[in-house]
Amino acid sequence: MKPAATGKLDRIVADARRAAETRDQGYREQALKIYPWICGRCAREFTRANLRELTVHHRDHNHANNPLNGSNWELLCLYCHDNEHQRQLEAAGSDSGAAAGGATATHSPFANLKALLGDGN
Repeated sequence: MKPAATGKLDRIVADARRAAETRDQGYREQALKIYPWICGRCAREFTRANLRELTVHHRDHNHANNPLNGSNWELLCLYCHDNEHQRQLEAAGSDSGAAAGGATATHSPFANLKALLGDGN
């Protein structure tokens, strides 16, 4: 890649990161003003000392959907936020399952157990 092209790419990436950080700060600050500083799942309360552990979760999982009334947000602690996204991933994975070519278990370890144990008489 030419040095000029690399520099242009670096500027584009830096601009995109700055825009994302600005957007994130905007809706986070709004959500913290609208909602009480309590996790919406586990009800853990937060103060200024630990506020960095309280995150804004987008209910529809679309980070670009930021209505001014906050209807797409909920405040979650780091642990509940991670759990919510893990549940979403697992639900999406179970929908595709074998239809998407995923491996399914076919071996039954106890299928021949009765024959191995004999009649018992």
